[in-house]
Amino acid sequence: MTTGAKSTRTTPSDLSAPAVPSASTPGARGGLRDFYEDPAVPVASGTPRSLRQARMLAAALGPATAGARTVLDIGCGDGTAAATAAPFLAGHRVVGVDWSQDALRRARTRVPYAIRGEFADGGLPFAKETADAVLFSEVVEHLVDPDGALDEIRRVLRPGGHLMLSTPNLAAWYNRGLLLAGVQPVFSEVSLRAVHGRPGREVVGHLRLYTARALREFVTASGFEVVRLAGAPFHGVPRPLRALDRLACAAPSLSSILLLHARRT
Repeated sequence: MTTGAKSTRTTPSDLSAPAVPSASTPGARGGLRDFYEDPAVPVASGTPRSLRQARMLAAALGPATAGARTVLDIGCGDGTAAATAAPFLAGHRVVGVDWSQDALRRARTRVPYAIRGEFADGGLPFAKETADAVLFSEVVEHLVDPDGALDEIRRVLRPGGHLMLSTPNLAAWYNRGLLLAGVQPVFSEVSLRAVHGRPGREVVGHLRLYTARALREFVTASGFEVVRLAGAPFHGVPRPLRALDRLACAAPSLSSILLLHARRT
């Protein structure tokens, strides 16, 4: 999720034994791990978000004619986001990383490289400063230790490398109204077994939620310089409200999904 001289490309032989990506929670055993291994748990993000993020990354990296770059899609899930981004990243090398074996089996049907890894137990299976960009798409909200995750992402990124992070917006336009009405915000969860107190039916394991301000401050404190914060629509918004949801993207602090581009300092 840099321009200039051609970077050294990471090859499969540069990767250590499987260990990683985790769209799940670091260090947990049973419980959340079992939850994320359940094939019924949704792992794909909406296409509008993936397209917007892919365009942002492509603009940041530039064409591969200036030198092929290595992009890590950490928490790649079933590979849908990476596959959506692929046409915009022609010539660059995209490597999917996830903890869930079930997700990886599906990802390998969509991306050339998909490996297992996690932030705990020794960290990601990449050497220091080997990646030009990291896609971190709707993963941070699932983590017990997001600070450790960004530390590890910073480790594997080259100086000036790009972080493309997306996450649901706690302060989305409809959540502001729901809270005023005493209703649990969309994206928030109080149980891994069922949805309680909010619209929607899918439980997806969200542990943390961010507003635009909180996300900026968190990423900056983790050793990154925020380049841009944009908004994206949410595919789960009811059809009659989708035009309004797209309109809200003009003000990222109101949008359904936050898209953040930052660079490693």
